[in-house]
Amino acid sequence: MALSPTDVTQLAAVDSARAARVLSEVRAATLSGQRAPVAPRPVIEQSWERTLRSGVDPDHDVRSGLLSREEVQRRRESTTLRQVMPVLREGLLSVADVAHHIMVVADDEGRVLWREGNSSVLRRADGLGLALGADWRESVVGTNGLGTPAVVRRPVQVFASEHFQRSQTSWTCTGAPITDPRDGRLIGVVDVSGPLETMHPATLAWVDSVAKLAEARLREVHLTSLERLRAVASPVLARLSGRALVVDRHGWTAAVTGMPYTNRVALPEGLSPGRRWLPPLGLCAVEPLAGGWLLRADDEPVPHGATRIALDLTRPRRWSVTVSGGAGAWSHELSPRHAELLYLLALHRTGRSAAGLAEDMFGDAGRTVTVRAEMSRVRRYFGEFLEHRPYRFREDAEVEVLLPDDPRELLPHSTAPAVVRVRISTDLP
Repeated sequence: MALSPTDVTQLAAVDSARAARVLSEVRAATLSGQRAPVAPRPVIEQSWERTLRSGVDPDHDVRSGLLSREEVQRRRESTTLRQVMPVLREGLLSVADVAHHIMVVADDEGRVLWREGNSSVLRRADGLGLALGADWRESVVGTNGLGTPAVVRRPVQVFASEHFQRSQTSWTCTGAPITDPRDGRLIGVVDVSGPLETMHPATLAWVDSVAKLAEARLREVHLTSLERLRAVASPVLARLSGRALVVDRHGWTAAVTGMPYTNRVALPEGLSPGRRWLPPLGLCAVEPLAGGWLLRADDEPVPHGATRIALDLTRPRRWSVTVSGGAGAWSHELSPRHAELLYLLALHRTGRSAAGLAEDMFGDAGRTVTVRAEMSRVRRYFGEFLEHRPYRFREDAEVEVLLPDDPRELLPHSTAPAVVRVRISTDLP
């Protein structure tokens, strides 16, 4: 009887050895361009495709240099992950040790910063190169439970020969991304790993739930810091007239005066004191406060000038949009979904309806609710430069899209049909 990818995953829970043999045949056939007895799971197949484009050799384990002990410590002290390590340890370690697993935590660059758990499994991990300071990005070591969740931004379980490199096929790993609730940026990945015979389907939900608890902890820390900033801001704003607000370093509002409350202001990277143009406030006087900024809106007319919008998609997971014009320039780092949306609008300067964008993004014109919700979030920081009905860039704006040198690396996370078609077209003669 033929097995489906889902059947293989279920089979692994009761007969890991047989499931591993099936997946070994799938991996060998797929990577050699032959017809596989079972199709790989989509998340694995897409990861293999990305890894092949990155030039990773599936049969030779080439490891990059480890970070020094001093650099690992420096990264531990500077990363937001340190604030959630107690949550991760409490939620994962006790069970992981009994189940012959280890917990591995990597930063947003795929570098292993913590590695704890069963001592015998830790020794086996050494043989795989899963050591402190190691680089486990998908583009370096192939499909795995640290690098792949960082790319697709969702939990992923990788079992046996679903790993791209042969040296990892005796292993099972399950990872979930951890994002900063203040700005949605990836800060790292938590992974539970062990020998392939320890695989269990419930591990995926377990690791994901603990990652979400870690994000909830970060939200609590954020709200507490806003309360402290609010105590500093209140007497400052009480002495001012006109429109002003106090925000934290990420633009979240602590207090306002003379204007409607807004949850967040899009701050440019590297904001410094002085007169700056900030959407949607316009020209502002920017002054530093302990833990944030005082923004005093300037009611003078904004200078006129041509508006240029540059959508930069050249840096992996560091996509941004920069707006420049008569009032100066500002930049905003984009989430994967927002980078995808703005790229699609750049392809269709005459505009796209919600149904059209849903078709572009999901291959399903009926998913307009999701599109409208995401466009509403985009318009919070970019609304002045977008029109709607249909959605499009403002007609008087000059729009430039900066693409990666290899067009196949365009938004590599994206499964949107319209983006995939662009990537595939680069392979055609």
